[in-house]
Amino acid sequence: MDGRRVGFVGLGAMGGPMAANLVRKGFRVRGFDLSPEARARLVEAGGAAASDPADAARDAELLLLAVATAEQARSVLDAALPALPERAAVVLHATVPPSFARRLGEELEGRGHPFLDAPISGGRLKAEAGELTIMASGSEAAFAAAGPALEAMAAKIYRLGDTAGIASTVKAINQLLAGVHIAAACEAMALGVRAGADPTTLFEVVSNSAGSSWMFQNRVPHILARDFTPLSAVEIFVKDLGIVADLGRELRFPLPVATAAHQMFLAAAAAGLGREDDSAVVKVYERLAGIEVKGRAKG
Repeated sequence: MDGRRVGFVGLGAMGGPMAANLVRKGFRVRGFDLSPEARARLVEAGGAAASDPADAARDAELLLLAVATAEQARSVLDAALPALPERAAVVLHATVPPSFARRLGEELEGRGHPFLDAPISGGRLKAEAGELTIMASGSEAAFAAAGPALEAMAAKIYRLGDTAGIASTVKAINQLLAGVHIAAACEAMALGVRAGADPTTLFEVVSNSAGSSWMFQNRVPHILARDFTPLSAVEIFVKDLGIVADLGRELRFPLPVATAAHQMFLAAAAAGLGREDDSAVVKVYERLAGIEVKGRAKG
């Protein structure tokens, strides 16, 4: 039982279960989210609700941010840092541009706050189970301060270097592959149905063949069940593949496949599907082809 005081901002699909796991492992967690329901869930799990980011940071030995974007992280920190005790460490779990993570690390370390660039992967189910993968880079002091908390939330922790930004680079590469795999899975399933294949059979065959991927096996069941409840929304990959595209532009590196996938997520968002599960990209193909990718009813 650690007992350390942790401030946690961002109690959504990933952050909420992460904070609850910290509570279960003995950390004293005070969390904030714009959603009253999210704050109430933390209280039910045994944590305390904060009234704003500054309240979450007050008296904390460690401040964790599980927000969605760099802009949100900046806004939260602008509000929280004046209340954060000296030498308290900050951990950013959001997927952000590597350049943003580097600049933020330099700023916070200069102000005496050890900083860990620590994006996460695994989805809500892994977050609930405390089995996330965490990619982390930062100072030795940041790793020492955050290590017990990371271990409470993750099955795998990769120490990628002593400079913020390295972990965000690795996360960008992961998101390149994840986004491409989702878009490809949607395209393949829609083409199969347009050509007359049974979607349930198609899914079973591909799942046991060389064309499968983790994303194919994870996301296609959402499509077959017509359940687009957002475990990870279309807008997340609009953002993340945008980060990938920006990284390629900075490095003068061509990204034709990632760019094509990004356009499909943008098309889905333009069609009003931005808040649906990322597998809703299939609806773009469905609307163009006049089809529906739907599995057989069980029973």
